[in-house]
Amino acid sequence: MSGLEHRLALLDAELAAVPGVLVAFSGGVDSGVVLAAAVRALGVDRVVAATAISPSLPVVERVAAHEFAVGLGVRHEQPPTDELSRPGYVANAGDRCAFCKTELVDVLTPLAAELGIADVVTGTNADDLRAGFRPGIRAAAERGAWAPLARAGMTKDDVRAAARLWGLPLADKPAAACLASRIAYGVPVSAAGLARVEAAEAALRAALTEAGHVARDLRVRDMGDDVARVEVDAVLVPVVGAELLAAVPGFARVELDPRGFRSGAMNELLPDPVRYR
Repeated sequence: MSGLEHRLALLDAELAAVPGVLVAFSGGVDSGVVLAAAVRALGVDRVVAATAISPSLPVVERVAAHEFAVGLGVRHEQPPTDELSRPGYVANAGDRCAFCKTELVDVLTPLAAELGIADVVTGTNADDLRAGFRPGIRAAAERGAWAPLARAGMTKDDVRAAARLWGLPLADKPAAACLASRIAYGVPVSAAGLARVEAAEAALRAALTEAGHVARDLRVRDMGDDVARVEVDAVLVPVVGAELLAAVPGFARVELDPRGFRSGAMNELLPDPVRYR
């Protein structure tokens, strides 16, 4: 048995040990693999997918999540969450994700209970636990949600490999963090600010496509003071000039990050990230 096969067996055992699960399904590959693994272990009748609907979730991600869940044959709940009612989330300090995950689990736990399900599970993987900057993971665990991938020791590479092995349509989907992750810490989060970032990214992606460039990873970061910073795949940095930057709406000034896209780039700007680990 290979290492991946062993970890998939552990994942199956973790999920098969409970009567049913409600999967916090963001639409990404990690929670998508959890959802697919749960169906394999428990069957479609004992699994529910739940995608939280809020201003921080792009519409395109919501649609894709529903299509994936329906494709697996599972019930797909789309409950609203209200992160913006939590002052800590709006304040957007380094612990913003903790308030988001608190809101998420506080909404999903009673939903699961209504459906007769005791276990809420997330897509946190083993690499996430080792990353060191994950205040949201701690908040979710404190409220009783658990992470099958992490328990089985599955890394990001394992998750991608499992998705390909099972032929899941999101196997090669790029990482898609919530829209709030585009807003620099210290800049208050608002519905209007989240919508501005979503519109800016959609416009830039469309402009790149029209120019013959397909972007895998693309972010428009709100840096405050009406300034946006664009991150694209490193190979595309040389082709993003003034004309393409002018396609980004809603900001007084738009700058290109010459280093290209980097997951978690906003964390680099925290003066004391250790305090939020």
